[in-house]
Amino acid sequence: MKMVVAYVDPERFGPIREELVELGFVSLSVLNANGSVPETTASGSYRGATIQRHLRPKARLECVVGADHAPTVIDTVLKHGVDRTFVFVVPVEQAHPAETVKTGAVALEAG
Repeated sequence: MKMVVAYVDPERFGPIREELVELGFVSLSVLNANGSVPETTASGSYRGATIQRHLRPKARLECVVGADHAPTVIDTVLKHGVDRTFVFVVPVEQAHPAETVKTGAVALEAG
């Protein structure tokens, strides 16, 4: 099993989710995240001090799948992502309940 983790612009999550659900990947997690960038994304001043913000809002998508399905998830994310889309894959030794992980032809929902 593999866990695909992707950082995408928040407005890109909807189309990614829709396509993954259509493909049978029903167990997805999404979190709000921020990515640090070298250029200033916002600046201002507070009590005479200059404040610069170097964070860009991101959505963190996580999906645990069988190793043979990881390329499909990666391709879907990269197809809908734009600049600054970042995807990585990590091995998963176990997942509980295992029935929610797409490892065969059809993903089953626990429940």
